[in-house]
This record gives sequence, C-alpha cells and structure tokens, in this order.
Amino acid sequence: MEVFRAVLHSNLVKLPLGSTVPNRFFARLAEVGRLDAPKITGKYETGQLILHRVFGYRGVILFPWLARVYDRDLPQHRTGDVAPTPGVGKEVRGRTHTFYQVLIDQRDCPYIRAQTEAVTFLGNQDSSRSLYAIPGLDYVAHEDIIPYTSAEKSPLHHELFDKFLAYDPDKGDLFDFFKIQYPKLSPLLTDPPFVPQETLRAWQNKNHPWLELSDVHKETTENIRVTVIPFYMGFRESHSTSVYWWRYCIRLENLGSLSVQLRERHWRIFSLSGTLETVRGRGVVGQEPALTRTLPAFQYSSHVSLQAPSGHMWGTFRMEREDGYTFDCRIPPFSLESKPDITPAAPPGAL
Repeated sequence: MEVFRAVLHSNLVKLPLGSTVPNRFFARLAEVGRLDAPKITGKYETGQLILHRVFGYRGVILFPWLARVYDRDLPQHRTGDVAPTPGVGKEVRGRTHTFYQVLIDQRDCPYIRAQTEAVTFLGNQDSSRSLYAIPGLDYVAHEDIIPYTSAEKSPLHHELFDKFLAYDPDKGDLFDFFKIQYPKLSPLLTDPPFVPQETLRAWQNKNHPWLELSDVHKETTENIRVTVIPFYMGFRESHSTSVYWWRYCIRLENLGSLSVQLRERHWRIFSLSGTLETVRGRGVVGQEPALTRTLPAFQYSSHVSLQAPSGHMWGTFRMEREDGYTFDCRIPPFSLESKPDITPAAPPGAL
C-alpha cells in the first residue's frame, strides 16, 4: 500500500511482479496501466479494470449489484429511503447503493488482507463435500473502485478472465491510437476494451441465487468501522430436520490514527425456533488481526446454520489499542433470511 500511494502522484499504477517478494518489500515495480478518473455518478461497465481503494489489489468488474445499505452512523428518516428490513434495525433505513462483483488478480492474492476464497456454496445433498469455493471473487462498493486502463490484451491473471471476457480489437486499437498520437487525451477513453462473453451471462444467471447481494450493514465504534454482508446459501435435510445455512462477510477498517488489534469475538445468534446462542472465542478465523495506519483493514468470511428459516445475529469484537485501551466494537445486527429452495443441482462454480 505504501508503494501504491507513492506512485499515485505520477498517475501511473505500479505494483509488484512475482510472488516471492515479502509482503511489504517489493523487489521491482512495473507499470501496469494508467489511472482513470473515478465516476462520481453512474456505474462502471463490465470489463472495467480496477484497483481496490482499501486492499490495493488489481481486479476486473463482472457485473453490478444494487444493495440496501443500513448505516447506523448516518442520520435517518430521509426522503426516498428504502423501507427497513423487518425484525432488525427498524430505526435504520436502507439506502440503495451499487456494489460490483469483481475478479481478483491471482498475482495479488498473497499480499491482500482479505480471504480470496470467501465466496462459498453448499455442495449437493449427496455430495461428500459440504462447501464449494470459487477463488478470487469479491464484492466491492462503488466508492472503493479506482479505475485504470491497460494496453495489455490479458492484463489480469485469473482462470475465469478469458472465459468471461473477450478483448475487443476495435476498442483496443482506438486506445492504442490515442496513446501514441494523443497521449494527453488517452485517459478520456474510459470505455473498457473487454466485453462480456455469453459464458459470463450464463454463469451469472445460473449462480444468481448464491451470488446475490441484497443487504449491507455498517456501524462505527471508537473509529473502527464494521461492515457486514450476509448471504443465504440454502438448506439441507438432516434426520428429518431442515438446516439452513448462511455465509457472512465482515470487513473491519481503522479510521483513526492509533493501531488497534482484535482480541476476541462475542456473537449472539437468535433463531426463529426460539433459541438464543452465545459464541465467544479468541480472534476471528484463527487470527487476531492488527489494524494499523499502513494496513488499516481486514476482511474475512464465515458461516452460520440454524434449524429455522430465519434469525438474527449481532455482537461485539473486543479491541485493544496500542496505548493499552480496550473496548467493545459493535457488530451491527443483521437478519438471516431464507429464500425459496435454491439448493444447487451441480457445483455452482461449474461453467
């Protein structure tokens, strides 16, 4: 991230090559593209190359999602707000916001503080595997997109890139012409030269139920911002009992100047069946991540199951600041809502 910030002033995107250099010590840099102006209004197109504003990885946009964002830090009851989700945060009104399904460049995966196999699906009822994962998928908010343009015909390393997107030579030749003849005007060409193939449309339609992003919940405590995105995964029959599954993605971001480390998690999980479960433990996903000025964010995913079609979750993270001060950082409450049967007949990642 330090190098990325340093080269922004030259308007060139420079990132590490290879995977053998340590996390924050790059052996050499290479120009991979030229930054474009971020869009204040409107949406980015499929095929747009991006840098993630927080995690710094390279990616490409596949398609957009419209989500309801419930932000407990914002004033409520504004005109045009979406009605709140029943049962959770009735005083918090949702605002429609654009997110994007993004492929992550596999060369950058070792250097980012986010799980790169966070998008998971239930396996078949009769399968020996309980979960399937599609590596290198992420959900990115519009404001976290830094667009850039590359003259390369294969600028991103991901096994699905060439299956989902095709290089349009007409758009590519136009970019090359302006880059050579009118270099000062080339940044104005923001229409990406990569166009969606029918494979991408078919994959999106097939996997829509498991990929769909609908609700996002946010809350800040002591300069630590927590964002939660829940996803319904389906249900399984077990000994005449239906077990419903969800995955949830959590991002923590330090907005302050003092380093903070996550020490413990404390969850409360309510099921429509009437049960209330308490879960406590050290760290998250086997880690106690530190949120520092140079590495301010951490993102992970986990799963929860209920013997009921809906429920709620909320809780706290016990945080320790570098000056020794400890506090409980609130996790915004969110609903666990099921949908009509979306149990896959085949692994969702199959094309």
